[in-house]
Amino acid sequence: MKRNFARQLLIIAIFSFLTIASQAQYLWNSDSAFKAGSANSGRLWGYMFGDFYAKGHADSANRGGNNQYTGIPNSRSAFQFRRIYLGYDYNITNKFSAELLLAAEDNFPAGNGSATGGGDQTQNGKFTFYIKLANIRWKNIWKGTDLVVGQIATPAFPLLTERIWAYRSIERTISDIRRTPSYDLGAALQGKFDAKGNFGYNLMVGNGSSAKPEADNFKWFYGDIYAMALDKKLVFDIYADYERLNWTSTWHHSRQMTKAYIAYNTPGLTIGVEGYVNVLKNDNIASKLAGGADTLTSNALGISTYIHGDIVKNKLRFFARYDNVKPNSKVDNTVYSKYANAAGNYDYNNKEQFITAGLDFTPAKGVHFMPNIWYNGYKSEQSATIAPDGSKMKSDADVVYRLTFYFVFGK
Repeated sequence: MKRNFARQLLIIAIFSFLTIASQAQYLWNSDSAFKAGSANSGRLWGYMFGDFYAKGHADSANRGGNNQYTGIPNSRSAFQFRRIYLGYDYNITNKFSAELLLAAEDNFPAGNGSATGGGDQTQNGKFTFYIKLANIRWKNIWKGTDLVVGQIATPAFPLLTERIWAYRSIERTISDIRRTPSYDLGAALQGKFDAKGNFGYNLMVGNGSSAKPEADNFKWFYGDIYAMALDKKLVFDIYADYERLNWTSTWHHSRQMTKAYIAYNTPGLTIGVEGYVNVLKNDNIASKLAGGADTLTSNALGISTYIHGDIVKNKLRFFARYDNVKPNSKVDNTVYSKYANAAGNYDYNNKEQFITAGLDFTPAKGVHFMPNIWYNGYKSEQSATIAPDGSKMKSDADVVYRLTFYFVFGK
């Protein structure tokens, strides 16, 4: 009796295992089947990057806003993850596919404005996932164009310019640092004008609140067109967006960014230049020397140049980048003493210069170790900036030395 019961239990266990295995087969379909768009094919994938960092110098006025190292004292060192991705892509049919991405990122440490740090953390400071992407794609809703609905990567930079920069593991693109949305909840048309994909466009409308619920009646409109030449080695891109931030009879507050990009992109060498003008209407709250304040429209300007290439093919590469950002086009020290940003993404009181350079050692495909230096300099736009110690200070910087690790799995 006991033997029969054990045999039945074993049969049930084997049947259950085979059932689960058959249901899970889509996780393990060949990558070629997934890439071919075969129905009921999917892939699990992810990547992670982080650093061992040492703070070499700290800006004495704790400037930097969205800079993850603002407020970190000199000589602080730590291991940290800055991003962990876990995604699943699935072809429902050859016409419809779905995408789900969990992300944990921006895990900067305590010391820059909070007791537990920042980014995607629980109340007790533990790193945690949130839903970054969740969408369905209708392929070729008309010839050459896909319709994507849900939480989507925006046209701002993730679909093209960030990929050519190729070192998101080192730092965001220049517009991403200033929090132009990389993802949003909405609908998009992603299309190509020709069979080879040398000319294309991306149009999107979204909430403008990324993963957070919509909090107003205004939508964010995104548009991007691109062209490629010389066997896709030469890339041109124009991007624009617009959103009303507040619109009353007394305050018309909005942002409108225009961004241009050009790159020479080959497997062995890439050179890129990206620049933007962000018109922030009635966003600059300027305190007057005589008392009171004016509400000004500022044109925030930024330009980024970079180069990366092979030293030893498939084993060792180099990268270097320089950004120059001037957020405030309405500086007048004869009238105003200081400036505030209503939207919160720019520091109108300082110009910034960002520099990074390093090496990329790849011992195996998808595995990277990258020693690098991270520098962000600040120069006051005011006639005199007072540091916490009471001294007058015009220029200073945050300097960080890092060993960045980055690895990819599943694709």
